[in-house]
Amino acid sequence: MIDVTDSDLREGLAASLHVQRWVDEVASAAPFDSFESLRQKSHDAATPLSPEEIDEALASHPRIGERPVGQGQAQAFSTAEQQAPDVEDQHLAKALAEGNATYEKRFGRVFLIRAAGRSRAEIVAELDRRLVLDDASELELVGQELRDIALLRLEKLYGPAAAAGVAGVSETGASA
Repeated sequence: MIDVTDSDLREGLAASLHVQRWVDEVASAAPFDSFESLRQKSHDAATPLSPEEIDEALASHPRIGERPVGQGQAQAFSTAEQQAPDVEDQHLAKALAEGNATYEKRFGRVFLIRAAGRSRAEIVAELDRRLVLDDASELELVGQELRDIALLRLEKLYGPAAAAGVAGVSETGASA
């Protein structure tokens, strides 16, 4: 059983995916008897996200390669997720900044990708690949990435390791 208050659940949901409709829909299904039931409801409620919801969610995501503004759980997640062995590579940092600018000019929004577990080189390669997609395909992919990020964040907050008090991300971005 996931034993959290409605307020804490809503806060965790919003830090995972900043879409009010989704937060309300998932929270209204509480209490959850297991992480898997929370995960399934979260997945279903985020499939698909409307273009307006994608814009709403993207407003809380920093550009890949940039530090998030402010403090809180969402910012801590972003900081931790963007850690990679090649994060200090200046050539990749430049390629990422240039790719971000090209992507924003092409699609009119920030580039979003599930960064957790990916190197900067992999992110730059995926950014380059996605620049040639048509608008509808890219928008659908962004929605999928947002959902995947949300599910990973929910697992850190409410999954088996979190329930056992093992893993997680503190509000400072350090792994707990």
